[in-house]
Amino acid sequence: MLDEMRTIVAVLVGKALEGDTNAASIVLSKVMPSIKAQAEKVCFEFDAGAPISEQVSKVLDAIAAGAVAPDVGRLIIESIKALADVRATEQLEARIAALEKARLG
Repeated sequence: MLDEMRTIVAVLVGKALEGDTNAASIVLSKVMPSIKAQAEKVCFEFDAGAPISEQVSKVLDAIAAGAVAPDVGRLIIESIKALADVRATEQLEARIAALEKARLG
């Protein structure tokens, strides 16, 4: 089976060298690591304890000032929303627990 694999690889490389873009794509995908996009690190004034609208406003201000790229700003705003959702769920759980305790007590 190893000999067959070597033959297949040799054929693919040969076709790639002849200009077959599909073969070249297959060969390159196996020998070159794929490059993954990374969000750049940013630094701007931010208060995680501020109301959600103020947090988003700070991010938008940073985008407008050029301190944060728009795609990175979008990721930050999505993260703020996710955290707000988690906090809302926690607050709802606490309110339900308090109501149940008051009803039973």
